[in-house]
Formats: sequence, structure tokens, C-alpha cells
Amino acid sequence: MEMKTNGTLLQLQEVNKQFDGLLAIADVSLHLASGEIVSLIGPNGAGKTTILNLISGVYPPTSGEILLYGESISGLKPYQIAKKRVARTFQSVQIFQDMTVMENVLLGLHHRLQSGFVKGMVHLPAERKEEKRATGQALETLEQLGIGHLAYRKADSISLKEQRCLEIARSIVSSPCLLLLDEPAAGLNIRETEEMAEIIQRLRQQGLSILLVEHDMNLVMSIAHRVIVLHHGLKIAEGSPEEIQRNPEVIKAYLGGTLSA
Repeated sequence: MEMKTNGTLLQLQEVNKQFDGLLAIADVSLHLASGEIVSLIGPNGAGKTTILNLISGVYPPTSGEILLYGESISGLKPYQIAKKRVARTFQSVQIFQDMTVMENVLLGLHHRLQSGFVKGMVHLPAERKEEKRATGQALETLEQLGIGHLAYRKADSISLKEQRCLEIARSIVSSPCLLLLDEPAAGLNIRETEEMAEIIQRLRQQGLSILLVEHDMNLVMSIAHRVIVLHHGLKIAEGSPEEIQRNPEVIKAYLGGTLSA
């Protein structure tokens, strides 16, 4: 798979995470280049989502270092990391069901809006101009994800696949440099999963770097530039999709004998 990159974006250096005596992540090191899709795979409980939580600031690492463009983000709060243009989605779709699709996406811009509360109450010209600009940006993002026609529908009235696209739209509307995707194909059928793969590839082509956690091996093997395999919190393998599929240790630990694309 052809890839154009421009330097290292993300680095984890010997990162550990301990919960009440349980070592969930053990000395994991990895890197992600700008313009790259890297996938984390492994059995349930391997530590994949924990790594996303560490990068996005949900948890601080117990030890080790997390660097974004060479600058430490270890221990920063989620909102601080979001301001550094890191966005994420979750295993279970997290959207506001009683709000419209458009309103959900606009929430992804809240930290960038300049108009204050008073301006918003009286609808001063600056506030109206900013609102128009934000709405246009949100609609453009929804169109990019193929759900622009749903902008003014209630979020609870759209399909699971559309809700997953909505969550991605809310994550990318503020133009992040790094997108953390946590099982974006969960619950989708084969056709929808193929469409999700196409969406992720388009996002990468438009400049996003993506760290992907996913159980669907067809999706992973078709779009990832590199695959990192975790098992019991340890990194046991790293390589191209082709190398991972042939790795005996991965086949034994991950699927008990078979690993197919």
C-alpha cells in the first residue's frame, strides 16, 4: 500500500498503566507517522482501548512517555489534548440522541467558537457570523461522511452506521491531526464495513493520521499500513498486514491457529 508520510506524529515510549496492582499495559512502545494508518489488534482485554484512553488523556500513564510531535502530552487532561488536535471515537457510540445530527457535530466545535454568552443571547452580528460559519463547516463535514442529508434529523432516528459516521464527523469537524478510532465497524454488516473502510481511507488521503482499534480483520488488513498486536498488555508483534498474517506467534496468541484477511 502506497503511503506518503511527513515525520513522526505520535510516540509511546515504554508506557505502562497499572490499575490497583494489575498491569494493563506493560512497556508498550509504538509510533505513528503523519499520514499513516496504524491498527491495534488483539483479543478482548489485550489493552487496545486502554492505549487510546492513555493517548486521549482519560488515564495518565503510570510510567513512560507519550509524545505528540515530540512534545510530551503525558498526564494532560482530555480537553487539553483535544486542543492539541487529537480526536477520538468510542466502542459504544456516544452521541446525544435527543439532539439533531447538526447539533451533535456543532458540539465538536464548541472549544473553537469565540462568541461569548452575552453575544449569543442578543445575537450580535459577530455571533451570527460565527454561527453561520460553524454551521457551514459542520454541514461540509457531514457531507464528507455521506450524511449531509440527515443534518436536521434527530440523532436517535438514524441507523447505527449513520450514528458511527456522525461520531466521526463530530470528531473531525475541528480539523484534528490525529484521529483515534475505537472499533468503528462494530455492529455493522459486511457492506457497511466496506463503506466504513472507504471512509477511513478517504480521511487519511485528506491528511488525517489514524490509530485504529478494530476486530474486523478484513477491514484492518485492507487499510492499515502497519499492524501492532497486543496480548495481555504486551506488544507481541508489529509489521505490515502481510507480515502479521504470517507471524506464528500472532496466529497462536490471537486466533488460536488462523489469521485471515
